[in-house]
Amino acid sequence: MRILIVLLSAIKALAQGGDGGWLTDPEYIVAENGPCNIEREDAGSLTQDQFESRYAYTVPVILTNFDNSRFRELTARETILAEWGDKEVHLNSANTYSYRRVPTTFATYINDYLKPQSLDKLGNETLYLFGDIDQKVWKPLLKQYIQPPWKVPGHTSALSFGIAGAGTGVPFHFHGPGFAEVIYGRKRWFLYPYDERPEFNPDNTTLEWFLHDYPKLVGDLKPFECVLQPGEVIYFPDRWWHATLNCETSIFISTFLSP
Repeated sequence: MRILIVLLSAIKALAQGGDGGWLTDPEYIVAENGPCNIEREDAGSLTQDQFESRYAYTVPVILTNFDNSRFRELTARETILAEWGDKEVHLNSANTYSYRRVPTTFATYINDYLKPQSLDKLGNETLYLFGDIDQKVWKPLLKQYIQPPWKVPGHTSALSFGIAGAGTGVPFHFHGPGFAEVIYGRKRWFLYPYDERPEFNPDNTTLEWFLHDYPKLVGDLKPFECVLQPGEVIYFPDRWWHATLNCETSIFISTFLSP
């Protein structure tokens, strides 16, 4: 019976297309082309010792060929709406400090809030879903996600699942180390070491910063950056400034590490 369910889920995902049904009008796709100055490592060959010595405490890295095909099937648009549409979620404001929290249902978010970023809105006026879900309620879905196997000694992990529209993102902020994977869509990351604080308005959107401030950056003022594709995972060390910009409608999941 379980094999039949898995096959049906896979067939449904294929029917929804390679984008899982998360369509983006081409006119709203942003920042899809750009430099990548972050090292890439094949997930199948990077050992724990190599991860600790090269990246865990020093610089970000992108891990490629990471397989979360089962989780990808379960988060295709029709599949996840059918299973989780009536579950409560909390939306956060997309500014540095995420002041606002708005309760709603998952289906209401997808149908009414999930839209491309408007330049007429500030970050503190833009709502999207990035992690504020009841971990117990959503456990059956989250437990299907295969977490990155590399460890930062003395840290434990917590998952944060999100979906966001084209042009949305979180402005520069920092916290502990973590991994973030793109399941559908593409997401552009910008990062700086803690002691190289970028200039930004914490209430503006990342899109505003990208369009007006980013083009002026030269030399050492340019960030570490890259566009993550589906199946790629970025790792960022403790207290690295980072901002995200969803090039198109994106489904993503982060593994936050805490002491």
